[in-house]
Amino acid sequence: MKKSDLIAAIAAKARISHKAAEDVVNTIFDTLKKALARGERIELRGLGSFSVKKYDPYTGRNPKTGGKIEVKEKRLPVFKTGKELQKRVNSG
Repeated sequence: MKKSDLIAAIAAKARISHKAAEDVVNTIFDTLKKALARGERIELRGLGSFSVKKYDPYTGRNPKTGGKIEVKEKRLPVFKTGKELQKRVNSG
């Protein structure tokens, strides 16, 4: 499913215009992005949770040259599925 599919589904289910559904989806996504940028944890019951994981700096390897490179500290978003979603996916 793509973002446009989600917008179309919301517009049909809520009986609202495509533009209004697009505004809803964009507002949700923007809010989630801002919360993750602040390092907040997001929990969506029945779906899962998003959090930010911090990775310490390390010495890596350039796959082309084999030379060592220093990789800086970074933070990356992580998604962990909820039990309900795991059950639905595994039930077929």
